[in-house]
Order: sequence, then structure tokens, then C-alpha cells
Amino acid sequence: QVQLVESGGGLVQAGGSLTLSCAASANIFSGKAMAWYRQAPGKQRELVARITSGGIPVYVGSVKGRFTISRDNAKNTVYLLMNSLQPDDTAVYYCNSVLPELYAYWGRGTQVTVSS
Repeated sequence: QVQLVESGGGLVQAGGSLTLSCAASANIFSGKAMAWYRQAPGKQRELVARITSGGIPVYVGSVKGRFTISRDNAKNTVYLLMNSLQPDDTAVYYCNSVLPELYAYWGRGTQVTVSS
């Protein structure tokens, strides 16, 4: 059974930081690339960052230089450190495989709200 549990979101002022965590079941995490996604109100879900099973990160768009994705393979957990947060970062953040269509499953996500 696939399980993804995101946590760590909250309300923060512009310029602040948050660290998100995602506890994943082994069947989706072990030996596989993982990713963080976000969905802002009225917009489609988008890829934020991904990380290979070996820990090599790739960032997308405006988060480059501000966000850091990492993983702890012993804990089946992936993290997203978010610095210099801006109101445009406001969204529900989700973690998943880099091929989420293979699992047809999404966790509940964690809400991040950045006030100006």
C-alpha cells in the first residue's frame, strides 16, 4: 500500500523559511527518485524539485537558489527546505514519485501560506 504523509507547512511572512517533510512507504520511495510538487489556488499542480535515489537534486523555475530538496533513505523521508519565501510560493505542497501516474495516489499535502 502506497502512503505519503506531508508535514511542516504553515503561515510565514515573506522572506521567511519553512522545512517540509514527507514520510513515504518503502514501495514508492526505496531506490526511486522522488519529487515535491505544489498546487496554488486556481492553478494546476506543478513540479517544484526532484531528487534521485542517490541524492542528486534538480530544481524548477523560481525556486532555484531558494529551495533545497534532500532525502534520508534510512527513514524513507524526503525534505524540502524553503528559504526566502514569497507570496507566490503560497500553495499546497505534495511529495510523490517523479512518475506519480504509476501509483495513482496523492497524499493530503501540506499548506504553505506566505504573507506579504
